Amino acid sequence: MNKVKTLGIVDDDKIYTFLVKKAIEQTNLVGTIKVFDNGLDAIDFLKKNAANRDTLPEIILLDLSMPVMDGWEFLEEYILLSPKLGRKITIYIISSSISPYDIAKAKSISLVTDYIIKPVSKEKLIEIFKKM
Repeated sequence: MNKVKTLGIVDDDKIYTFLVKKAIEQTNLVGTIKVFDNGLDAIDFLKKNAANRDTLPEIILLDLSMPVMDGWEFLEEYILLSPKLGRKITIYIISSSISPYDIAKAKSISLVTDYIIKPVSKEKLIEIFKKM
């Protein structure tokens, strides 16, 4: 049985998203995976589906470095949008950045659950999903 009904991946790296989707599918712990190439596409989706609890992801895996709207800009918009959403969404930043500044900044944002450095292992994904 799936523990997570819907998961969102916000990342522009096609190879990463392909590999992480395959790893997630192998866990059998996630029903639907929605992939967004940038933060703006994800924010637009959340706004459009704000009242539809069943469509909103329970977890978002968010990259920081993307075109159009990066992860930091996504978080700025998300903070304003989150009170209007029909469900609490758990956000994990998954980034290749090892910058202490990025890690500290992410951990200072209360809506960010954790900062994980890429590559993320299948075991770490399972750990995330089982917390739900």
